[in-house]
Amino acid sequence: MSDQDDSARAADVLSSLRGSIDNIDAALVHMLAERFKCTQAVGELKAAHNLPPADPAREERQIARLRQLATDANLDPVFAEKFLNFLIEEVIRNHKAIRG
Repeated sequence: MSDQDDSARAADVLSSLRGSIDNIDAALVHMLAERFKCTQAVGELKAAHNLPPADPAREERQIARLRQLATDANLDPVFAEKFLNFLIEEVIRNHKAIRG
């Protein structure tokens, strides 16, 4: 087996892995779009009933839940928390915008 054969196999594996990553990225975008449709509806409901845009108790529960899910999935829980915090910040910003 030559170095050229190894390089060709490595290129094939790399291409396959990148294809999987591309598919996962597409799924993530679609899932995030669906999530934001739901949070948009929550924001409209909150605005209609004069509820605050943020719910710190729920956010705390969600962070703890996501950290546990991440740990169970062998994903860094710190990363998972940062990701959820980013989403929460965006949702709250959107909820505030809905309220006007």
